[in-house]
Amino acid sequence: MKTLWQNCHAATMAQGVYSIIEDAAIVTQGEHIHWIGPRAQLPTGDYPAVHDLQGAWVTPGLIDCHTHTVFGGNRSGEFEQRLQGVSYAEIAAAGGGIASTVRATRAASEDELFASAARRLKSLMRDGVTTVEIKSGYGLDLANERKMLRVIRRLGAELPVSVRSTCLAAHALPPEYAERADDYIEHICTEMLPALAAEGLVDAVDAFCEYLAFSPAQVERVFVTAQRLELPVKLHAEQLSSLHGSSLAARYQALSADHLEFMTEDDAKAMAQSGTVAVLLPGAFYFLRETQLPPMDALRKHGVKIAVASDLNPGTSPALSLRLMLNMVCTCLRLTPEEALAGATIHAAQALGMAQTHGSLEAGKVADFVAWHIDRPADLAYWLGGELEKRVVRHGVEID
Repeated sequence: MKTLWQNCHAATMAQGVYSIIEDAAIVTQGEHIHWIGPRAQLPTGDYPAVHDLQGAWVTPGLIDCHTHTVFGGNRSGEFEQRLQGVSYAEIAAAGGGIASTVRATRAASEDELFASAARRLKSLMRDGVTTVEIKSGYGLDLANERKMLRVIRRLGAELPVSVRSTCLAAHALPPEYAERADDYIEHICTEMLPALAAEGLVDAVDAFCEYLAFSPAQVERVFVTAQRLELPVKLHAEQLSSLHGSSLAARYQALSADHLEFMTEDDAKAMAQSGTVAVLLPGAFYFLRETQLPPMDALRKHGVKIAVASDLNPGTSPALSLRLMLNMVCTCLRLTPEEALAGATIHAAQALGMAQTHGSLEAGKVADFVAWHIDRPADLAYWLGGELEKRVVRHGVEID
């Protein structure tokens, strides 16, 4: 059955720009967009269901392409410590940071992790998110990484949102492998990843390439294993220092390299050549009070696609609003509202390997869109907080 959605304006985000259609109409058929264009050119036919969008602006459903939504515990105490002058590295060295979340996540049951993650995910969904990537990485052993990944799959099965699952076992060194990072990487490569991939729990593989996490050589071993398992890779890179992890990611045709405050122009060139998306995470930049800006001019100069994500996590970006990130990426990292919206739609889809089916309003793509009662698309990056009036459609069906 075909459904008509009309009396709206559309920012289709095709080709990474607004691509505005004034007085638009959208025809959906099942889960997909059948036709989109000016209402005056609407094909004649039978439309059993017609929806009046009352002059709303329609955009693709927002895509949050980098989150750590599943975790146990709470790290607001560390927030207080940082405000009192203790650095992120000092907190980690004292057993805080990722290690404290690992302890809490290991202690939590699967049901407990699901319940807390569902609450956070629903906050993102209320903000117009229809697709989200969620990483593991707080289990750091086979049983607990499996537990996290099972929760991620369950979230996608039980909530009306598309969920991509990323294995981030190479996130930090677990306590049982203290001073034995190479041994832990070997464990990931020979036992954890093969087992988790065989169970169908993994859509992509990520790692944290940083002086307080894993070296480029160690990350490369993980990438080689992922490649052998036919899994795409992503990378946390250049957040705190320049190790050229983004260039390493580019050599392995990574879907994305994320953070990137300390990347170089040579890194940008490598990413442009490989098609690796640069994912900016303004929540972490803001929360850590970072001052080093990613090289925005170099990214634009070399045509690197730029995505924007919440980096929802308990320690460095407890962000429950992707729309707030659109404002932050404009005010803190100098994107335009148009670039920011592209970063949370079509470029975010590319960062998840989903650009052929998601991220823009085009015939044949999945019918995920939001009808916003706003004056212009820039309003999505303009308003700070609050919940904008909207209607959310996922797979052609309006959801609450």
